[in-house]
Amino acid sequence: MAIEEALADWLANQRWFAGKGQELRDLAVVADTELVAGDPALRHLIVAVSHGTAVDYYQLLVGLRRELPARLEHVMIGPAGDGLIAYDALHDADLTKTLLAGIAADEEFGPLRMHKIPGASFGTGLDSLVLGAEQSNTSLIFGEESILKVFRRLSPGPNPDLEVTAALASLGSDQVAEPLGWIETRLEGVPTSLAILSRYLRLATDGWTLAATSVRDLYAAAGERDATPAARVRAAEAGGDFAGESRRLGAATARVHADLAAAFGTDELGADAAGALTEQMFRKLDLAVAAVPELAKHVDMISDAYSELAKLPGPFPVQRVHGDYHLGQVLRTESGWVVLDFEGEPATPLAQRRARSSPLRDVAGMLRSFDYAARHQLIGHPGQAALNDAARDWARRNASSFCVGYAEAGGLDPVANQVLLRALQLDKAVYEVLYEARHRPSWLPIPLESLAEF
Repeated sequence: MAIEEALADWLANQRWFAGKGQELRDLAVVADTELVAGDPALRHLIVAVSHGTAVDYYQLLVGLRRELPARLEHVMIGPAGDGLIAYDALHDADLTKTLLAGIAADEEFGPLRMHKIPGASFGTGLDSLVLGAEQSNTSLIFGEESILKVFRRLSPGPNPDLEVTAALASLGSDQVAEPLGWIETRLEGVPTSLAILSRYLRLATDGWTLAATSVRDLYAAAGERDATPAARVRAAEAGGDFAGESRRLGAATARVHADLAAAFGTDELGADAAGALTEQMFRKLDLAVAAVPELAKHVDMISDAYSELAKLPGPFPVQRVHGDYHLGQVLRTESGWVVLDFEGEPATPLAQRRARSSPLRDVAGMLRSFDYAARHQLIGHPGQAALNDAARDWARRNASSFCVGYAEAGGLDPVANQVLLRALQLDKAVYEVLYEARHRPSWLPIPLESLAEF
């Protein structure tokens, strides 16, 4: 298909496109597989995109129609030649059934291999619905029974999400969604995961939504009171207090870490590990300051924290971790918390995402997420100044409860490892500054204001 020009324009505007802010120098279709012939047709593309000095791979499922229904106009890519219109077929339930049926039947389409996990059971022929939540992948729900996560940006090699969930499910863990199947191909000569089908937990609510509701309750209660300091409501006093759930989430996180240790082993890093870790942190800090000058006023404070970490003698316990842990990656089900999306930060190289790290990296990620949950509703809020104290109180209360639950369930005690935890939190905040500046500028004040209070 001669649609490279349309693809280049369309890709640059997708949230999951990693090259924002960089010149897109070249785009080439490196794999083109027909999954459905006719009108509509379905083709699976892998495109290589060059921007700057880097090359990234993206997976696209492209639908082709001569006439595009109104329901698909919002996902139009552009003209594809011969009077055809190309569009993002993941939004077309008429075509996505092919993916579900292919996994159930262990089908092969040219270089694409579809696999069902032995013993897995799920319905086919179901209509799909794309989840609307912002994320770096695209997820489709099939009849409220299964969910297919389609990776947009591809890294050659096994995806950690499939690797981890399959391993933990085999251990009998009830804190991961059961994987049902997957799709793969070969990229740069190695098997590469394209999509994972998992059991859909239809009665579950994600942690971000629950936390946001708690914060809204707190701000509503605070707004009903006199604004004098003595009258300000505390998070513990407001309806919808989230601290109990935070404590249970901390315990669930510790159990997941224990399962990860059992499945993939553990190790200890010696005395030189802290120095090597802080060198990486300083490099990331330099890059972020160059891109976001507003970060410069916090450099001394951050550098002091990194330097304190560098002095620690070790050893440091390390293991497989989640790698991108936040409230949007956990679900509250009727029976407890479930953890999702073990692929790690998509912008991080695959080898690094699969490497062992301190389990406190996940703890730091969740603590930063509590801070985000408290602050994001204050963006543009007319009562922001009056609510800042309530936001800080909510974040601190839930962070403390999470750490208590984590330690009680056998996790590495965050209180006893404050130097490491603080450095990891700051490292995450630096990442957030760069991310928000590139992808969501209106949220940039969240990490910057947080850094001012560390």
